[in-house]
Amino acid sequence: MGEQPIFTTRAHVFQIDPNTKKNWVPASKQAVTVSYFYDVTRNSYRIISVDGAKVIINSTITPNMTFTKTSQKFGQWADSRANTVFGLGFSSEQQLTKFAEKFQEVKEAARLARDKSQEKIETSSNHSQESGCETPSSTQASSVNGTDDEKASCAGPADTHLKSENDKLKIALTQSAANVKKWEIELQTLRESNARLTAALQESAASVEQWKRQFSICRDENDRLRNKIDELEEQCSEINREKEKNTQLKRRIEELESELREKETELKDLRKQSEIIPQLMSECEYVSEKLEAAERDNQNLEDKVRSLKTDIEESKYRQRHLKVELKSFLEVLDGKIDDLHDFRRGLSKLGSDN
Repeated sequence: MGEQPIFTTRAHVFQIDPNTKKNWVPASKQAVTVSYFYDVTRNSYRIISVDGAKVIINSTITPNMTFTKTSQKFGQWADSRANTVFGLGFSSEQQLTKFAEKFQEVKEAARLARDKSQEKIETSSNHSQESGCETPSSTQASSVNGTDDEKASCAGPADTHLKSENDKLKIALTQSAANVKKWEIELQTLRESNARLTAALQESAASVEQWKRQFSICRDENDRLRNKIDELEEQCSEINREKEKNTQLKRRIEELESELREKETELKDLRKQSEIIPQLMSECEYVSEKLEAAERDNQNLEDKVRSLKTDIEESKYRQRHLKVELKSFLEVLDGKIDDLHDFRRGLSKLGSDN
């Protein structure tokens, strides 16, 4: 409760590898808040950084510490109590300079606080020594004179010193009880935080299970869609075969039309011959029969052509129908694939947050 932040910045936190003592190990995934705290009760300074619920820096600054700039945006210091070396990577050289200046300022304040504490200890020690020296002299004087009044007068300062020591012990005991109460409050706070974190972890685990079930459902749906695609590909291959058949039928129709034109030409020639050569009247009946046969063949060919055209129209209709079905299915498939990608990104984001 007595600690107050006096300086705050943001940086990437690193710690030296405890095994190699050479490589840096990232302590934070991103830039986090790094603050100087001053403890009014203990008259001490600390550097504290927290990443989420994890304390990654808790370093008490002593006069023996040194902050070293190793590059334009990186600095480090060694903490013998934590038995490690902390490193900070800043986004600019200006932030590093401000942090280093504050480190030097806090280090000097810690040195002054240590000197004042030593002066107080030396002063109290000198008072104790003076009291101890006065007591033996008074005892010696009383032994020389041998009077009860002088003994009582010599015993007074010793009682006063004991009373002051007793008062100091009472004050220290009161402060210790207050510290115990503060620690109990901090312990209760940590327990409540731990309970909240446990509940959040359980909720996250349940959410992960739900995402897993949804992922399994989407995977099954994807398999079904793949099977449907395979079926449609088979249908497309059938369509291609039908196209080939249609192409062959078209070529056959063109051949038949060419034959029909040749027959018509031949028929015209025969008619001319029948008009020009009257003596070939006897052969006219034969030509007429041949002509009738040709006409019947022509009629048969026309029937075949109509049948082939009908088949072509049916094939074109089936092809258009299959194209429409394939297009609709591909649109549904694209939507499902987009949903699956969104779901995977959500799942990856959830995994990184956890």
